[in-house]
Amino acid sequence: MGHIFLYGPPASGKSTVGQILAENLNLPFVDLDDRTRQAVGMDIPQVMAERGEPGFRDLEFVELEWLSKDADSVVALGGGTLLRNENLKRAESTGEIFYLDAGFPTLLKRLKGKPDSRSLLSGDLTEKLQGLLASRTVHYASFPNRIGVDGRTSGQIAWQIQVSLGRFFARGMGAGYEVTIRSGIIDSLGMLLQFHGLQNPIVVTDANVEKLHADHALGSLRRSNYKPSLLSVPAGESIKTLDTISTLWRGFLEAGLDRRSTVIALGGGVIGDMAGFAAATFMRGVDWVAVPTTLLSMVDASLGGKTGFDLLEGKNLIGSFHPPRLVLADPQVLSTLPAAELRSGMAEVVKHGIIADPDLFALCAGGQDIIGNDLTEIIRRAMAVKLKIIEDDPFEKGTRAALNLGHTVGHAVESVSGYRLRHGEAIAIGMVAETKLAEYLKIAGKGLSARISEVLSGLGLPTQIPKDLSKDKLIHAMEFDKKKAAGVVRFALPVEVGKVRVNVEVKDLELLFKEN
Repeated sequence: MGHIFLYGPPASGKSTVGQILAENLNLPFVDLDDRTRQAVGMDIPQVMAERGEPGFRDLEFVELEWLSKDADSVVALGGGTLLRNENLKRAESTGEIFYLDAGFPTLLKRLKGKPDSRSLLSGDLTEKLQGLLASRTVHYASFPNRIGVDGRTSGQIAWQIQVSLGRFFARGMGAGYEVTIRSGIIDSLGMLLQFHGLQNPIVVTDANVEKLHADHALGSLRRSNYKPSLLSVPAGESIKTLDTISTLWRGFLEAGLDRRSTVIALGGGVIGDMAGFAAATFMRGVDWVAVPTTLLSMVDASLGGKTGFDLLEGKNLIGSFHPPRLVLADPQVLSTLPAAELRSGMAEVVKHGIIADPDLFALCAGGQDIIGNDLTEIIRRAMAVKLKIIEDDPFEKGTRAALNLGHTVGHAVESVSGYRLRHGEAIAIGMVAETKLAEYLKIAGKGLSARISEVLSGLGLPTQIPKDLSKDKLIHAMEFDKKKAAGVVRFALPVEVGKVRVNVEVKDLELLFKEN
């Protein structure tokens, strides 16, 4: 994937942010100044005094050369490292550079009162800092990946870099796993499996995705000297049953899979849920990799390690937690997705905005025009919301229940409709119905349901329960919902955009059908 280089003027926070970022991504952290200091056995001021700034840049060049041969890491660069063109080219060719953009007052405040080990700022600090920034104005302005520092914590800055990169490491369940969003990443599927020591892959997909993307995935695996198997099943929610799981198990046996093999789930949420569950239960658990091919599965189903299948009585009533080893989301594959499926996926994006990211919700207010554009930023932001929640509550014991917003009603609508409604369409209906319930219960202020409904409608999503669906059947379906506890159905209800209350017990489900 490449190194992550943090650059900026002295005191912009490169080392502090870098250490947090490295911890978040499960990567090594390198401070180039420290590495250079250790290589020559002298402090930086001493190097500057004896060899001058050109001599110091020579040493940086050597250390960057060595670093380029190492495994991926987060690297805090010196404030002038990239002034030398050779250093800049080396960094650009081996990773991505993020410039930490701090204002003069922030830098001055951080530098004051500290022992001055920065040779270029010795003397009158204010004057020297102004001069240094002025001399590097054009240079510093040339870096496009800019992260604002002022008024933000180091943790917030590190997280913004992760969202910008589309690169995460999900913790809280087992050893953790890498999540990467990058156009064209399917081309690297075989290489990434090799890097992580994964063996003997079988690609599980459905009939629709097989025609579009299976050859691409298989080709990548073969280029890395794998001999992959392919197992394809019919498409659609209706096949998310124990019978299909049995078909997968038998297919694994026929393909010669053992406990060291790897299942690759290439498809939408249905394939991810079933392939993940089959992997969780085959030979008491084998590795699997999620390669989501729909917007819905990228931002929701592929994350969190929840796997399973449906019963006639309801969705996902049987399942297990079995985290993947990797999640690789390639926005390019969405170009083959029908517009209706993209709209369906946007329901979960809106949900994540309501839960924890008002700016993401605002992006969704752009209407259907955004669906025809590059969705990479929206995907990264939506995935970031879910990843933060599941890391805090991996096994759904508390705050993770916020992700159920819209799903209690939505799953019932989906099931009672005979799955004629897409999952995202049903969730859109569920979010509006549950927000109206929140308004009735005085959890949310009046008008929130109308605001959410307007955004969903603008995306071409339905917002009302179809009139032909039986109220009694919907209530019956909700009473079988897996979120029920002690005989009472529990809801995640919005308080406002960016805040949700979880585990709200509602004994009288008739309230959902009450006219406000």
